[in-house]
Amino acid sequence: MPDSAIPQPNDLRAFWMPFTANRQFKSNPRMMVSARDMHYTTADGRQILDGTAGLWCVNAGHARPKIVQAVQDQVAQLDYAPAFQMGHPKAFELANRLVDLTPDGMNYCFYTNSGSESVETALKMAIAYHRVRGEGSRTRLIGRERGYHGVNFGGISVGGIVANRKMFGTLLSGVDHMPHTHDLARNAFTRGEPEHGAELADELERIATLHDPSTIAAVIVEPVAGSTGVLIPPKGYLKRLREICDKHGFLLIFDEVITGFGRLGTPFAADYFDVTPDIITTAKGLTSGVIPMGAVFVRDEIHDAFMNGPEELIEFFHGYTYSGNPVAAAAALGTLDTYEDEGLLTRGADLAQYWEDSLHSLADHPYVIDIRNIGLIGAIELQPIEGAPTKRAFSAFLKAFEKGFLIRTTGDIIALSPPLIITKQQIDELIGAVGEVLKSI
Repeated sequence: MPDSAIPQPNDLRAFWMPFTANRQFKSNPRMMVSARDMHYTTADGRQILDGTAGLWCVNAGHARPKIVQAVQDQVAQLDYAPAFQMGHPKAFELANRLVDLTPDGMNYCFYTNSGSESVETALKMAIAYHRVRGEGSRTRLIGRERGYHGVNFGGISVGGIVANRKMFGTLLSGVDHMPHTHDLARNAFTRGEPEHGAELADELERIATLHDPSTIAAVIVEPVAGSTGVLIPPKGYLKRLREICDKHGFLLIFDEVITGFGRLGTPFAADYFDVTPDIITTAKGLTSGVIPMGAVFVRDEIHDAFMNGPEELIEFFHGYTYSGNPVAAAAALGTLDTYEDEGLLTRGADLAQYWEDSLHSLADHPYVIDIRNIGLIGAIELQPIEGAPTKRAFSAFLKAFEKGFLIRTTGDIIALSPPLIITKQQIDELIGAVGEVLKSI
């Protein structure tokens, strides 16, 4: 169907939009009607270069042929199969291919439908793991300030973004938070990993002493904190967390919903930082955003700890109606094929230096107080307007869209994470447009 023939809604009232200024949007809608490769097409026929891979998820680009064909074929063959006490071939094929990409010793995959569900799954696995091993006192969970781990109650409890927590009561008990690593005074305009701040990992020791290490089940962090505005771990920070977790018997969970599947130029951030966690949560890039799907990867000993007792009994009382959905599994397999054919899981490494240099060319632009980058992720932090936090960045978002570019803002930070198929010329276009916007806000 031609874009011009796609019907447009004549009433926007019923849809309560997520994480959106609903009244502002509905007064001046930004409506996408199609997409291909690096671009969206709007309802008024304009091309919008996707500078954010949708919501950090369209890693392979839009409407890629192998993914589209895989979904079309699968929905016509087997649209749904129960995941409880039943199976279908593609769920197993996909799991085998996925664990071939994970760090050594992580050979088991549990399916979910989103990053939020992956986090809930990982937290439940961690607590249950200690219990089946006879350490039922380990129920505490440690997150980090400014961390984002989805929007379910477990995720916002271990998460540390104030706006995501403040309206929802007391949340889960037995949760504590390490400090975030953002340090403008010492690390502003760092290229890649900051030099200062590894010592902040030692706050985990203080928390362990406060609560008694034998009560702590797991520590969860994003290797690179994305949704809060791209906070990159200081050199040595993640290795120190691993050491402390090993010392006290805590499980270390990496939330790689954003960093998984090539965003840093490696399959996972665990590879980039050479730190292997006990559990990795993923979603987003697993299907390149085509169909909701997530996966949780665990060390072998975690899986094996549950495989005791009579064979006919359920080992782990957890799962979802759509875990390993056939059409989602097909989309994921098509996505993995596309990644493999085009070398996309490592392409970010080839473009990283060009991306870094382009981003940092904006350092002298108005209101810019920091620029951060790693892999194919970038952030431009802006000086807030006094008394009107977030307004400057939101203005930049609107102006960029008018110019034909999709960027993302969080607080007064512009976050960029383009599809992994972006070219150097398109990087120039994107960063050039952001530069023009910065001069106009």
